[in-house]
Amino acid sequence: MSSYRDLEIYKLSKELAIKVHKMTLSLPKFEMYEEGSQIRRSSKAIASAIVEGYGRSRYKAEYIKYLTYAHAECDETILHLEFLFETESLKDKEFFDEAYASYDQLGRKINKYTQWVEENWNEPRTSNPVTRTS
Repeated sequence: MSSYRDLEIYKLSKELAIKVHKMTLSLPKFEMYEEGSQIRRSSKAIASAIVEGYGRSRYKAEYIKYLTYAHAECDETILHLEFLFETESLKDKEFFDEAYASYDQLGRKINKYTQWVEENWNEPRTSNPVTRTS
């Protein structure tokens, strides 16, 4: 893997964030700036956390931390979807069902990838310090 762009979780999170962004443009005006803003930020934060974590992937603990943030943002996005649907600001049940299922699946994939990193990611070895003899 040569880039975060190769990660399935990145591709899926970005695709979903774009769909959510477009959906929020059709929300009632009062929701566009309230719950719409919240769901746009949380959905985009998933991809952002994956990218930032990958940038720190030299350090296993840092990488895992950012993958954990991505998973939390995924859960938050599901909550905002539920709020929008249950308050009837989002009336498109088909969109809700698809988005809910996709974010649920993404959360499972992030969790599975995090477990893989925990078990398999090797931090680079630091070189031995140069010692001087006097």
